[in-house]
Amino acid sequence: MTFPRTSPRRSGPAPRGRRGRRGVVRQSAPRTHWLLLTALVVTLAAALLLQGYTRHLYGSAPDGAARPAGPAYAVPPEAAHGGPVIDASAATPRTARPAPGTVALTFDDGPDPVWTPKILDVLKQQGVHATFFVVGTQVADHPELARRILAEGHQLGIHTFTHADLGQAAPWRRSLELREAQLAVAGATGTTTALLRPPYSSTNDALTDADWQAVRQAGRSGYLTVLTTLDSEDWRRPGVDRIVANATPQGPAGQVVLMHDAGGDRSQTVAALAELLPKLRQAGLRVGTVSETASIADAAHPASGAEHWQGRALLLALSGGDLAVAVLGWLLWAAGAVSVLRAVVLLFAAARHRRLRRRGWGPPVTEPVTVIVPAYNERAGIEAAVRSLLASDHPVEVIVVDDGSTDGTADLVESLGLPGVRVLRQANAGKPAALNNGLRHASCELVVMVDGDTAFEPDAVRLLVQPFADRRVGAVSGNAKVINRGGLLGRWQHIEYVVGFNLDRRFFDLAQCMPTVPGAVGAFRRSALLRLGGVAEETLAEDTDLTMALCRAGWRVVYEERAIAWTEAPASLSALWRQRYRWCYGTLQAMWKHRRALAQRGQAGKLGRRGLVYLLVFQVLLPLLAPAVDVFAVYGLLFLDPARIAAVWLGFLVLQALSACYAFRLDGERLGPLWTLPLQQVVYRQLMYLVVVQSVWTALAGSRLRWQRMQRYGSLQAPANRS
Repeated sequence: MTFPRTSPRRSGPAPRGRRGRRGVVRQSAPRTHWLLLTALVVTLAAALLLQGYTRHLYGSAPDGAARPAGPAYAVPPEAAHGGPVIDASAATPRTARPAPGTVALTFDDGPDPVWTPKILDVLKQQGVHATFFVVGTQVADHPELARRILAEGHQLGIHTFTHADLGQAAPWRRSLELREAQLAVAGATGTTTALLRPPYSSTNDALTDADWQAVRQAGRSGYLTVLTTLDSEDWRRPGVDRIVANATPQGPAGQVVLMHDAGGDRSQTVAALAELLPKLRQAGLRVGTVSETASIADAAHPASGAEHWQGRALLLALSGGDLAVAVLGWLLWAAGAVSVLRAVVLLFAAARHRRLRRRGWGPPVTEPVTVIVPAYNERAGIEAAVRSLLASDHPVEVIVVDDGSTDGTADLVESLGLPGVRVLRQANAGKPAALNNGLRHASCELVVMVDGDTAFEPDAVRLLVQPFADRRVGAVSGNAKVINRGGLLGRWQHIEYVVGFNLDRRFFDLAQCMPTVPGAVGAFRRSALLRLGGVAEETLAEDTDLTMALCRAGWRVVYEERAIAWTEAPASLSALWRQRYRWCYGTLQAMWKHRRALAQRGQAGKLGRRGLVYLLVFQVLLPLLAPAVDVFAVYGLLFLDPARIAAVWLGFLVLQALSACYAFRLDGERLGPLWTLPLQQVVYRQLMYLVVVQSVWTALAGSRLRWQRMQRYGSLQAPANRS
């Protein structure tokens, strides 16, 4: 993975090819990945649709099972009372029957990996050939058996693609069933066949009007329909003797005998066949294929090149669908197990974190604090932010670093004439440069960094710096909350901040692997930052980069949930997309930059093997799998057990709701916004997953991402009790 070195400049849109402080800053808008993602999702959906059709719409009833009776007024007498082999291609059907003294031995529903080889072995021992009416999906699963059938001198016919009842199917599905079955045979064996046995068919006089329509349609497509005259009823498993008796002709007339080589336990069929064939031979009857006994020529043909390769493609698609379902099934269970484990761990960690924090940090920290406020075009909220800091119950000096604003941000702050507030002006150079400028002018060892769109509670600064009583602590993360919670988007972000961010931070604190102190509310030791060389400019997530650097330098980073600051969240989907795209891409940059922590020891190793692995699994890999999992969930609703799939989804939703309720309780929040949680899972979650897809693609493509500033709406206000 290669990340470009990107200068996070906060200026307006730059013309293509404009030169920055470190060379050309290229704004790339890759679109290929969306086409690729769409193609992958569509391909996966198509594969699952094919797999669902072939595996879960299969006729499960045996051929001889009772079917609803229907009228037979349209069945011509030639078909109703003729031979079992029907050519319905012309207006007047023609029929044929096996010659007297012959028996056409036929097997339906195969090939089966267990029973077909055993039946072939018996036929080989007896020197007899038969006709196997194969199901297309079975051929796709066992193409080697279809080839063995032909290699040993037997004949293939088709039994549709999914064992569909052609009499009850629509014309389009009849065509599909015949075409796909033929392609499966062509792909597996390189041959085609003109013989068809409709599933659930029996004798000529059992044809209904619906059956006849299917026979006529098959005839127009070039197929000969082969019915039966003797049903062994082996599908009932009545016993070997009964099967032999049912399959034994009672006169010299030629017969078509129905048996099965698949569809269940066929041990009785194998045993009965070993008894039946010698018995027929002793009776002077000749056993053979349908073509041999009924003198049908040209029933089989070599497949054309197009048919063969289309058939191979079909077999590949079916095997690919099976593999996709198997892989997705395992991934779904794995993701579900990991997600449940994560929820349980986070809840236990939150409870333990709460108990530990009741003990306090040690002696009170009373030394003054420098608050650095980097600002670029923050006129809408800067006054509320600065006044909230001055209202703090802890001694502070406030440094507002104006990063080349064009909206009069610096002028506004200076016009307020607030004591203890300094304004530093600099040419637009980006947030890291502004923070470093503030660090150079800070007069205190403890430094709080806060965005210009954030307002602090009166006790936030005091609570934020108390962990520095522990000399091992180098940075402290506060509790950022969404101030503009109106509408669905605001509520969803509010839930995300309380449940997602804050539960994670409690866990990171306990595991000593905090990856991010948010730019909205965080405190640092100035000396530790200066030893690191200040805030680096190599990523778009300077807060994450800085936090990881502190961890790798041996400092502990902790979370103080009582230090509350209010921040203005994006109020539109486009603004949210830009913000999260920058966050995610910057996090990927920071993870890549600090990847060597995986092999380090001490505090750095905890960050690498705990924090980075956690981020990789839950913020990169699982979101990347989400589109496939969602497609598989729809597949499950359509083709598997909808009740079970819905129950699993509801189970996850209940687990998330319980986690959310507990997180809201920890943060002292009302539970009202949680009614939007189901909608958040359907809409908001998908947006966040797509952000990860976009970010990962941008990283892999080596594209540069320019800083994109969020639009401010002026919703930030200082609390009423502040001066």
